[in-house]
Amino acid sequence: MSVNIVLNPDSSMPIYEQIVRSLKETLLKKELLPGDMLPSIRSLAKELGISVITTKRAYEELEKEKLIYSKQGKGFFVCEFDKRILEEEKLLVLERSLLHCVKEGKKLNLTLQEMQEILEILWKGRDEDVETKM
Repeated sequence: MSVNIVLNPDSSMPIYEQIVRSLKETLLKKELLPGDMLPSIRSLAKELGISVITTKRAYEELEKEKLIYSKQGKGFFVCEFDKRILEEEKLLVLERSLLHCVKEGKKLNLTLQEMQEILEILWKGRDEDVETKM
């Protein structure tokens, strides 16, 4: 079985956390369902070109969060889970990101209205214009 995990080597986030986050996204999108089998630690490590230890750490984290479980000699499987918990976690991450943006905007002496205008531009999909100006 193959799962779509994209790693960003330029990210400050450790690789195992990127795997955890990516698998959580996959669960939220219902691309993996309770009972589905995950790739083995070795095969996922090989597929991603990373160490087995890193993949094992990601799976251990997901097990701690009760999102996956292992069956001795069989592999790793998706647990039944409350989707609202993952959604709430994503909201917290978003809030932290927005808080960082607000702090940066205040450092630049931007008004709330100016910040809202930036957000509106990005929301409407004109972020390509903003990125090219940076």
